[in-house]
Amino acid sequence: MTVIKAAAAFPAPASTAPSSRAERYRDAMAGLGRAQKPGHGVPAYTRWVNRRLGRYAAAVGYALGWTPNMVTAASAVFSAAAIALLLAVPPSAATAAGIAVLLAVGYLLDSADGQVARLQGTGSPAGEWLDHVVDAIRTPTIHMAVLIGFWSMGQPAWVLAVPLVYCIVSVAQFMSQILAEQLARSAKIDSSEPSGIRKSLLLIPTDTGTFCWIFLLWGVPPVFVAVYTVMLVMNAGHSAVSMRRKYQKLHRRPLAVAN
Repeated sequence: MTVIKAAAAFPAPASTAPSSRAERYRDAMAGLGRAQKPGHGVPAYTRWVNRRLGRYAAAVGYALGWTPNMVTAASAVFSAAAIALLLAVPPSAATAAGIAVLLAVGYLLDSADGQVARLQGTGSPAGEWLDHVVDAIRTPTIHMAVLIGFWSMGQPAWVLAVPLVYCIVSVAQFMSQILAEQLARSAKIDSSEPSGIRKSLLLIPTDTGTFCWIFLLWGVPPVFVAVYTVMLVMNAGHSAVSMRRKYQKLHRRPLAVAN
């Protein structure tokens, strides 16, 4: 699941003289603490873990003078390293831990780039576009890597079908979310979703952070296959409900067609 990042900036930390990196870090943490996005309807790991840790990563990036695009690139590098490890190294406990940590760090930085943009006041459509392009590449690539991994393990045909279906579900949900938000915005339709702590907890199986950490089981193929399959079923169910709700909201007020 990809959470759309707001590009709005908040006032940059005040500074009367060139500051050290430590001072820039402290200023950044203070600024981010005052301007966090609401967590309404956001899955639990993303809401309470990833965004919070992303705040520290964003502050470090800001202190080092990194641009949001540099953070996005770093996120892509960590994810690519995880995928390469998954493809190139036989399953083991150490390999599983490496894959999970690299994926989690990539997701953490994916949360940090938007916060760096808000700190610097440099949010732009180009930066948001780049972030979504990276997500659009990363999402199906992970599932295709799992497919290749299953094939190399000699898994049966039905197991090979699981990552194919999971890939379709993930890409469809990603596209559904982004397109629905864009269409709702242009048609001035309220696209808000039911929110609250209960929903955040219910969405744990759909959370990208949860997905990253299930790779800790990669070294035990039968267990990983079972958990991965259950995750697919739960994500497919959530996507069906989510898409139906989005369609109904957009159907209430059709877009005006230009003559």
